[in-house]
Amino acid sequence: MVAGLKSTPLRAAHELLGARLIDFAGWAMPVQYANGILAEAAHVRREAGLFDLCHMGEIWVTGPQAEAFLQGMLTNDLTRLPVGRAQYTLLLNPAGGILDDLVVYRLAGGFLLVVNAATRAKDLAWLEEHRPAGVTVEDRSQATGLIALQGPAAEAILARLAQPSPASLPFYGAQEARIAGRQVLVSRTGYTGEDGFELFVAWEETPAVWEALLAEGGVQPAGLGARDLLRLEMGYPLYGADIHEGTSPLEAGLGWVVKPDKGPFVGREAFLQQKEAGPERRRVTFTQESGPVPRAGYPLIDEAGQVVGQVTSGGFSPHVEAPIGMGYVQAALARAGQALAVEARGRRLGIRLARGALVLARTKGTTPGGSTKVR
Repeated sequence: MVAGLKSTPLRAAHELLGARLIDFAGWAMPVQYANGILAEAAHVRREAGLFDLCHMGEIWVTGPQAEAFLQGMLTNDLTRLPVGRAQYTLLLNPAGGILDDLVVYRLAGGFLLVVNAATRAKDLAWLEEHRPAGVTVEDRSQATGLIALQGPAAEAILARLAQPSPASLPFYGAQEARIAGRQVLVSRTGYTGEDGFELFVAWEETPAVWEALLAEGGVQPAGLGARDLLRLEMGYPLYGADIHEGTSPLEAGLGWVVKPDKGPFVGREAFLQQKEAGPERRRVTFTQESGPVPRAGYPLIDEAGQVVGQVTSGGFSPHVEAPIGMGYVQAALARAGQALAVEARGRRLGIRLARGALVLARTKGTTPGGSTKVR
């Protein structure tokens, strides 16, 4: 089933570890290892999990006009971002729909955009279409490996392996280091709600860094299934499931990374119009009282039996000890504690809404833009 898919430099390592590989955005990616998704997610919250993220896209934007160009393309304010720091931001279309959610780094050599695997080609084309003279847009995805070490033990592990130690890095900070003799950009970011790091390394050198980390006590590999569950517990949206071109930042609860006062950018007018009118629906998280896990597309029902929303993501949380989910409901109902029901195959299962994380975040500090959503 995965024979014709693109492979990360860690595919052989995953196969040796007994991973089950699936098609994810055209890549053969590990969804889980022998211990299973729930055990992997629990281990990340308890110690440290190691994730292959080499399928993600890395786009460099450089040149004298790079900052001005990106200020007009991205929603957050790059002038607030010093060298060696990162920022969560959005790429919008003129109608205010979300083309992608991404992380942008200001580094000594320019700006690094870390984009979703499924949107990389679309993002590149969009940036190239708007690119002015004096700006270079370069796709370095096939030359850049990316792995993530996430969990409460991550800092102590990297303090032993990395030179210099990244222990003093702030949340959303980045620095160069050497791990296993390889040059690595170490970023204090992640997508789990735990303290952790993402490591950018040359494509062909990724296996050496992976093996060095995996050899450390307390580190276990974790697949995309655990990653999806962990981000769902934190209320982090997944592009293509919870957000897409048909959703706006205000609907998605991401208005805080849109800075209209900074000046013109693509989608600004549409954002301001919806802000004045108010969105008709909002993204929520929820816990379910019992029953099977909620699935994308299941209706959300009010006390009168009326459909008031829809599930976009769901799973079983070993930390909440209940089925959990994410979706959209009518704006008037999008409040913490609101009781609704999921309609699943003719059954109505009670749920209780929240507006964010279902598990306490343990990330370190805050970002320049105040982000708690990291990749």
